[in-house]
Amino acid sequence: MDDQVELFLQNLAEQRGLSANTTAAYRTDLEQFGKFVSERQIADWQLVSHDDILAFLLFLRERRYANSTVARRTAAVKSFYAFLTTAGLVPSDPTEQIDSPKVDRYLPKSLTPTQVDELLELPLREPTPERLRDKAMLELLYATGMRVSELVALNLRDLNMESESVRCVGKGGRERILPISGSATTALEEYLDISRAQLARGAAQKTEALFLNHRGKRLTRQGFWLILKGYAEALGIGDLTPHTLRHSFASHMISGGADIRSVQALLGHASLSTTQIYTHLSHREDSRRTDGQESSAKRAEAAEEHLLANGTAVEDELITEE
Repeated sequence: MDDQVELFLQNLAEQRGLSANTTAAYRTDLEQFGKFVSERQIADWQLVSHDDILAFLLFLRERRYANSTVARRTAAVKSFYAFLTTAGLVPSDPTEQIDSPKVDRYLPKSLTPTQVDELLELPLREPTPERLRDKAMLELLYATGMRVSELVALNLRDLNMESESVRCVGKGGRERILPISGSATTALEEYLDISRAQLARGAAQKTEALFLNHRGKRLTRQGFWLILKGYAEALGIGDLTPHTLRHSFASHMISGGADIRSVQALLGHASLSTTQIYTHLSHREDSRRTDGQESSAKRAEAAEEHLLANGTAVEDELITEE
């Protein structure tokens, strides 16, 4: 049974272009499902029945899994069986009549412009090589709205200081050219001119990675999480995550008057519906703040000019937000 799972995961990565993180999530979901059916003395995927699928969903409900988790497990199993059926590995699809649970869309949390300013200023209290790197990373995240996985995957050649832009590759291998300016440009220049070379000294081999850890190697996603956690504790913000800056970027852009299609292109969303949630978040946050709106408007205007100049395209298909 494991062989079919591996074939499916390989298909996700190679044919559908899903990220390693998304593929890993599918693996986790299917491992739990596989363990469940094995305990029911089922040793072949084609022996799984409609009732077995319902029993698995009931199993998840009885253990009080969140609706979002049950929905994800259901989607994983349905996708798996759709693959097995198409490949002729099972005669029929036992999930065909199974509906995916409805999940309420939640409004992602974002920082106010004042909180963002406080976060961006925090690394400079101790201007060490690591802190200059942190400043550059935080500025770049907020200036572009890119995902953390995209940030840590950046190489030196992806950054074009002359045109004030950065190239990043998102989900499904989709490439975006994003504008950077102002304090983000300054922070990146200081990092490249001063601290990156100092951090690189600790490496046995040279690396093209843009952001380095203290050993001179590419900073990992987990490493960035730990860095941000330290700043969050210093600011007293308990629920600050890397994605919070992405949410803040989007909601502040829309508050500043940016067209939703432009924000969609900048974020790399293939589906406009994924971006539209930020219009609700923007309205909610507007009732709480008046600070930072002028700078948000300027950023929105500059970003739209960049998109027009570069002809950024957006495909209209559904992808899972990371």
